[in-house]
Amino acid sequence: MLWSVSAQASGDRVVTHDEIVELADAVAAAQGVASGIGEAAYGAQLVVEAADRDEAMALGQAIFVAAAAAAGLPPWPVSSLDAISEVEDELELDE
Repeated sequence: MLWSVSAQASGDRVVTHDEIVELADAVAAAQGVASGIGEAAYGAQLVVEAADRDEAMALGQAIFVAAAAAAGLPPWPVSSLDAISEVEDELELDE
């Protein structure tokens, strides 16, 4: 099942445009988008394939941390992590 995983890491300085562009490049393989320009945080939304929410969140976090490292971002702790399945997303749209 496909899952959309949102992750954010918060830190002690403002993240630059160039750093977020690097993060966007690093998460592109996971159909990812990056955020955080001008904030003391950076984030990404990724698409992963997993059997359940726990697996999706673990996989998403691993991809996010590796992408942040590849982008040269500070290794700040993950401050927010969430996942929603394609099924849950469709149910919300039907309501």
